[in-house]
Amino acid sequence: MTRVEAGDGVALYAEAHGEGLPLLLSCGLCSTCENFRPQLRPLLSAGCRVLLWDYRGHGRSEAPDDPAAYSMDRVVDDLGRVLDWGAPGRPAVLGGHSFGGLASLHYAIAQPGRVRALLLFGSGPGFRKPEAQAAWARQTERTAAFLERRGLEAFLASSAGATAVGLRPELPAARAAAAAIAAQDPRGLAHFARRVAALAPPVIDALPGLDLPALVLVGERDEPYLRAAEVLAARLPRARKVVLPRAGHVANLEETAAFDAAVLAFLADLPPARDPAATPET
Repeated sequence: MTRVEAGDGVALYAEAHGEGLPLLLSCGLCSTCENFRPQLRPLLSAGCRVLLWDYRGHGRSEAPDDPAAYSMDRVVDDLGRVLDWGAPGRPAVLGGHSFGGLASLHYAIAQPGRVRALLLFGSGPGFRKPEAQAAWARQTERTAAFLERRGLEAFLASSAGATAVGLRPELPAARAAAAAIAAQDPRGLAHFARRVAALAPPVIDALPGLDLPALVLVGERDEPYLRAAEVLAARLPRARKVVLPRAGHVANLEETAAFDAAVLAFLADLPPARDPAATPET
């Protein structure tokens, strides 16, 4: 574990485990890298170099007081700096849950040469219609205000808790994830919700140009994201869609064995990495 310095000096928490295929995992809004802890062992056993990190304002990363320190461009740049730290110069698989999937898509569009494949869990391409974007902005404002007023314990106890730790909060991994979420600074999360999540530009029109293998995974009980998964699978040229039975929004904590099996099967089918030094045949 270490601190990676962002472009504006913000200290980002990051971990690197193992060697082999680089795989960077990005969490959902208000969650931390602890949400992906159950996937660490199976991914390491599959020969991956797993990178975990916390966004600015989240987990053990610094939470700037200045709202201007939060933007989608900053987050995409932060992601790239963590990737450069953990797998310098190497194309990586980017995996993201919910907002983490959208952040991964933004990075892949900006830096396609650094991305080997995408893992999109309970995620979507953002909102193109103004009315849908406005509704999302209102929802994130309610979340931000709730966090500022009542804190993380109340957030986890509310109906929104299922979006952060899943439908089975009694599971040991969900309890560990909840403890990490509860330890966060609600002010940093509120800034992130208002300035990043609420304003994130959609990427739907750019999806056909992402010629990358992609796993689109969604829980069958994750109703808000079932349609988003259909859109991703239809527009990404090389997408594989998996719907996990019994799972809700946080499938990796709720149905861990099935989730891991789907991810490992996808990774096993990836084509060999291209050698950038290889000379094309004539």
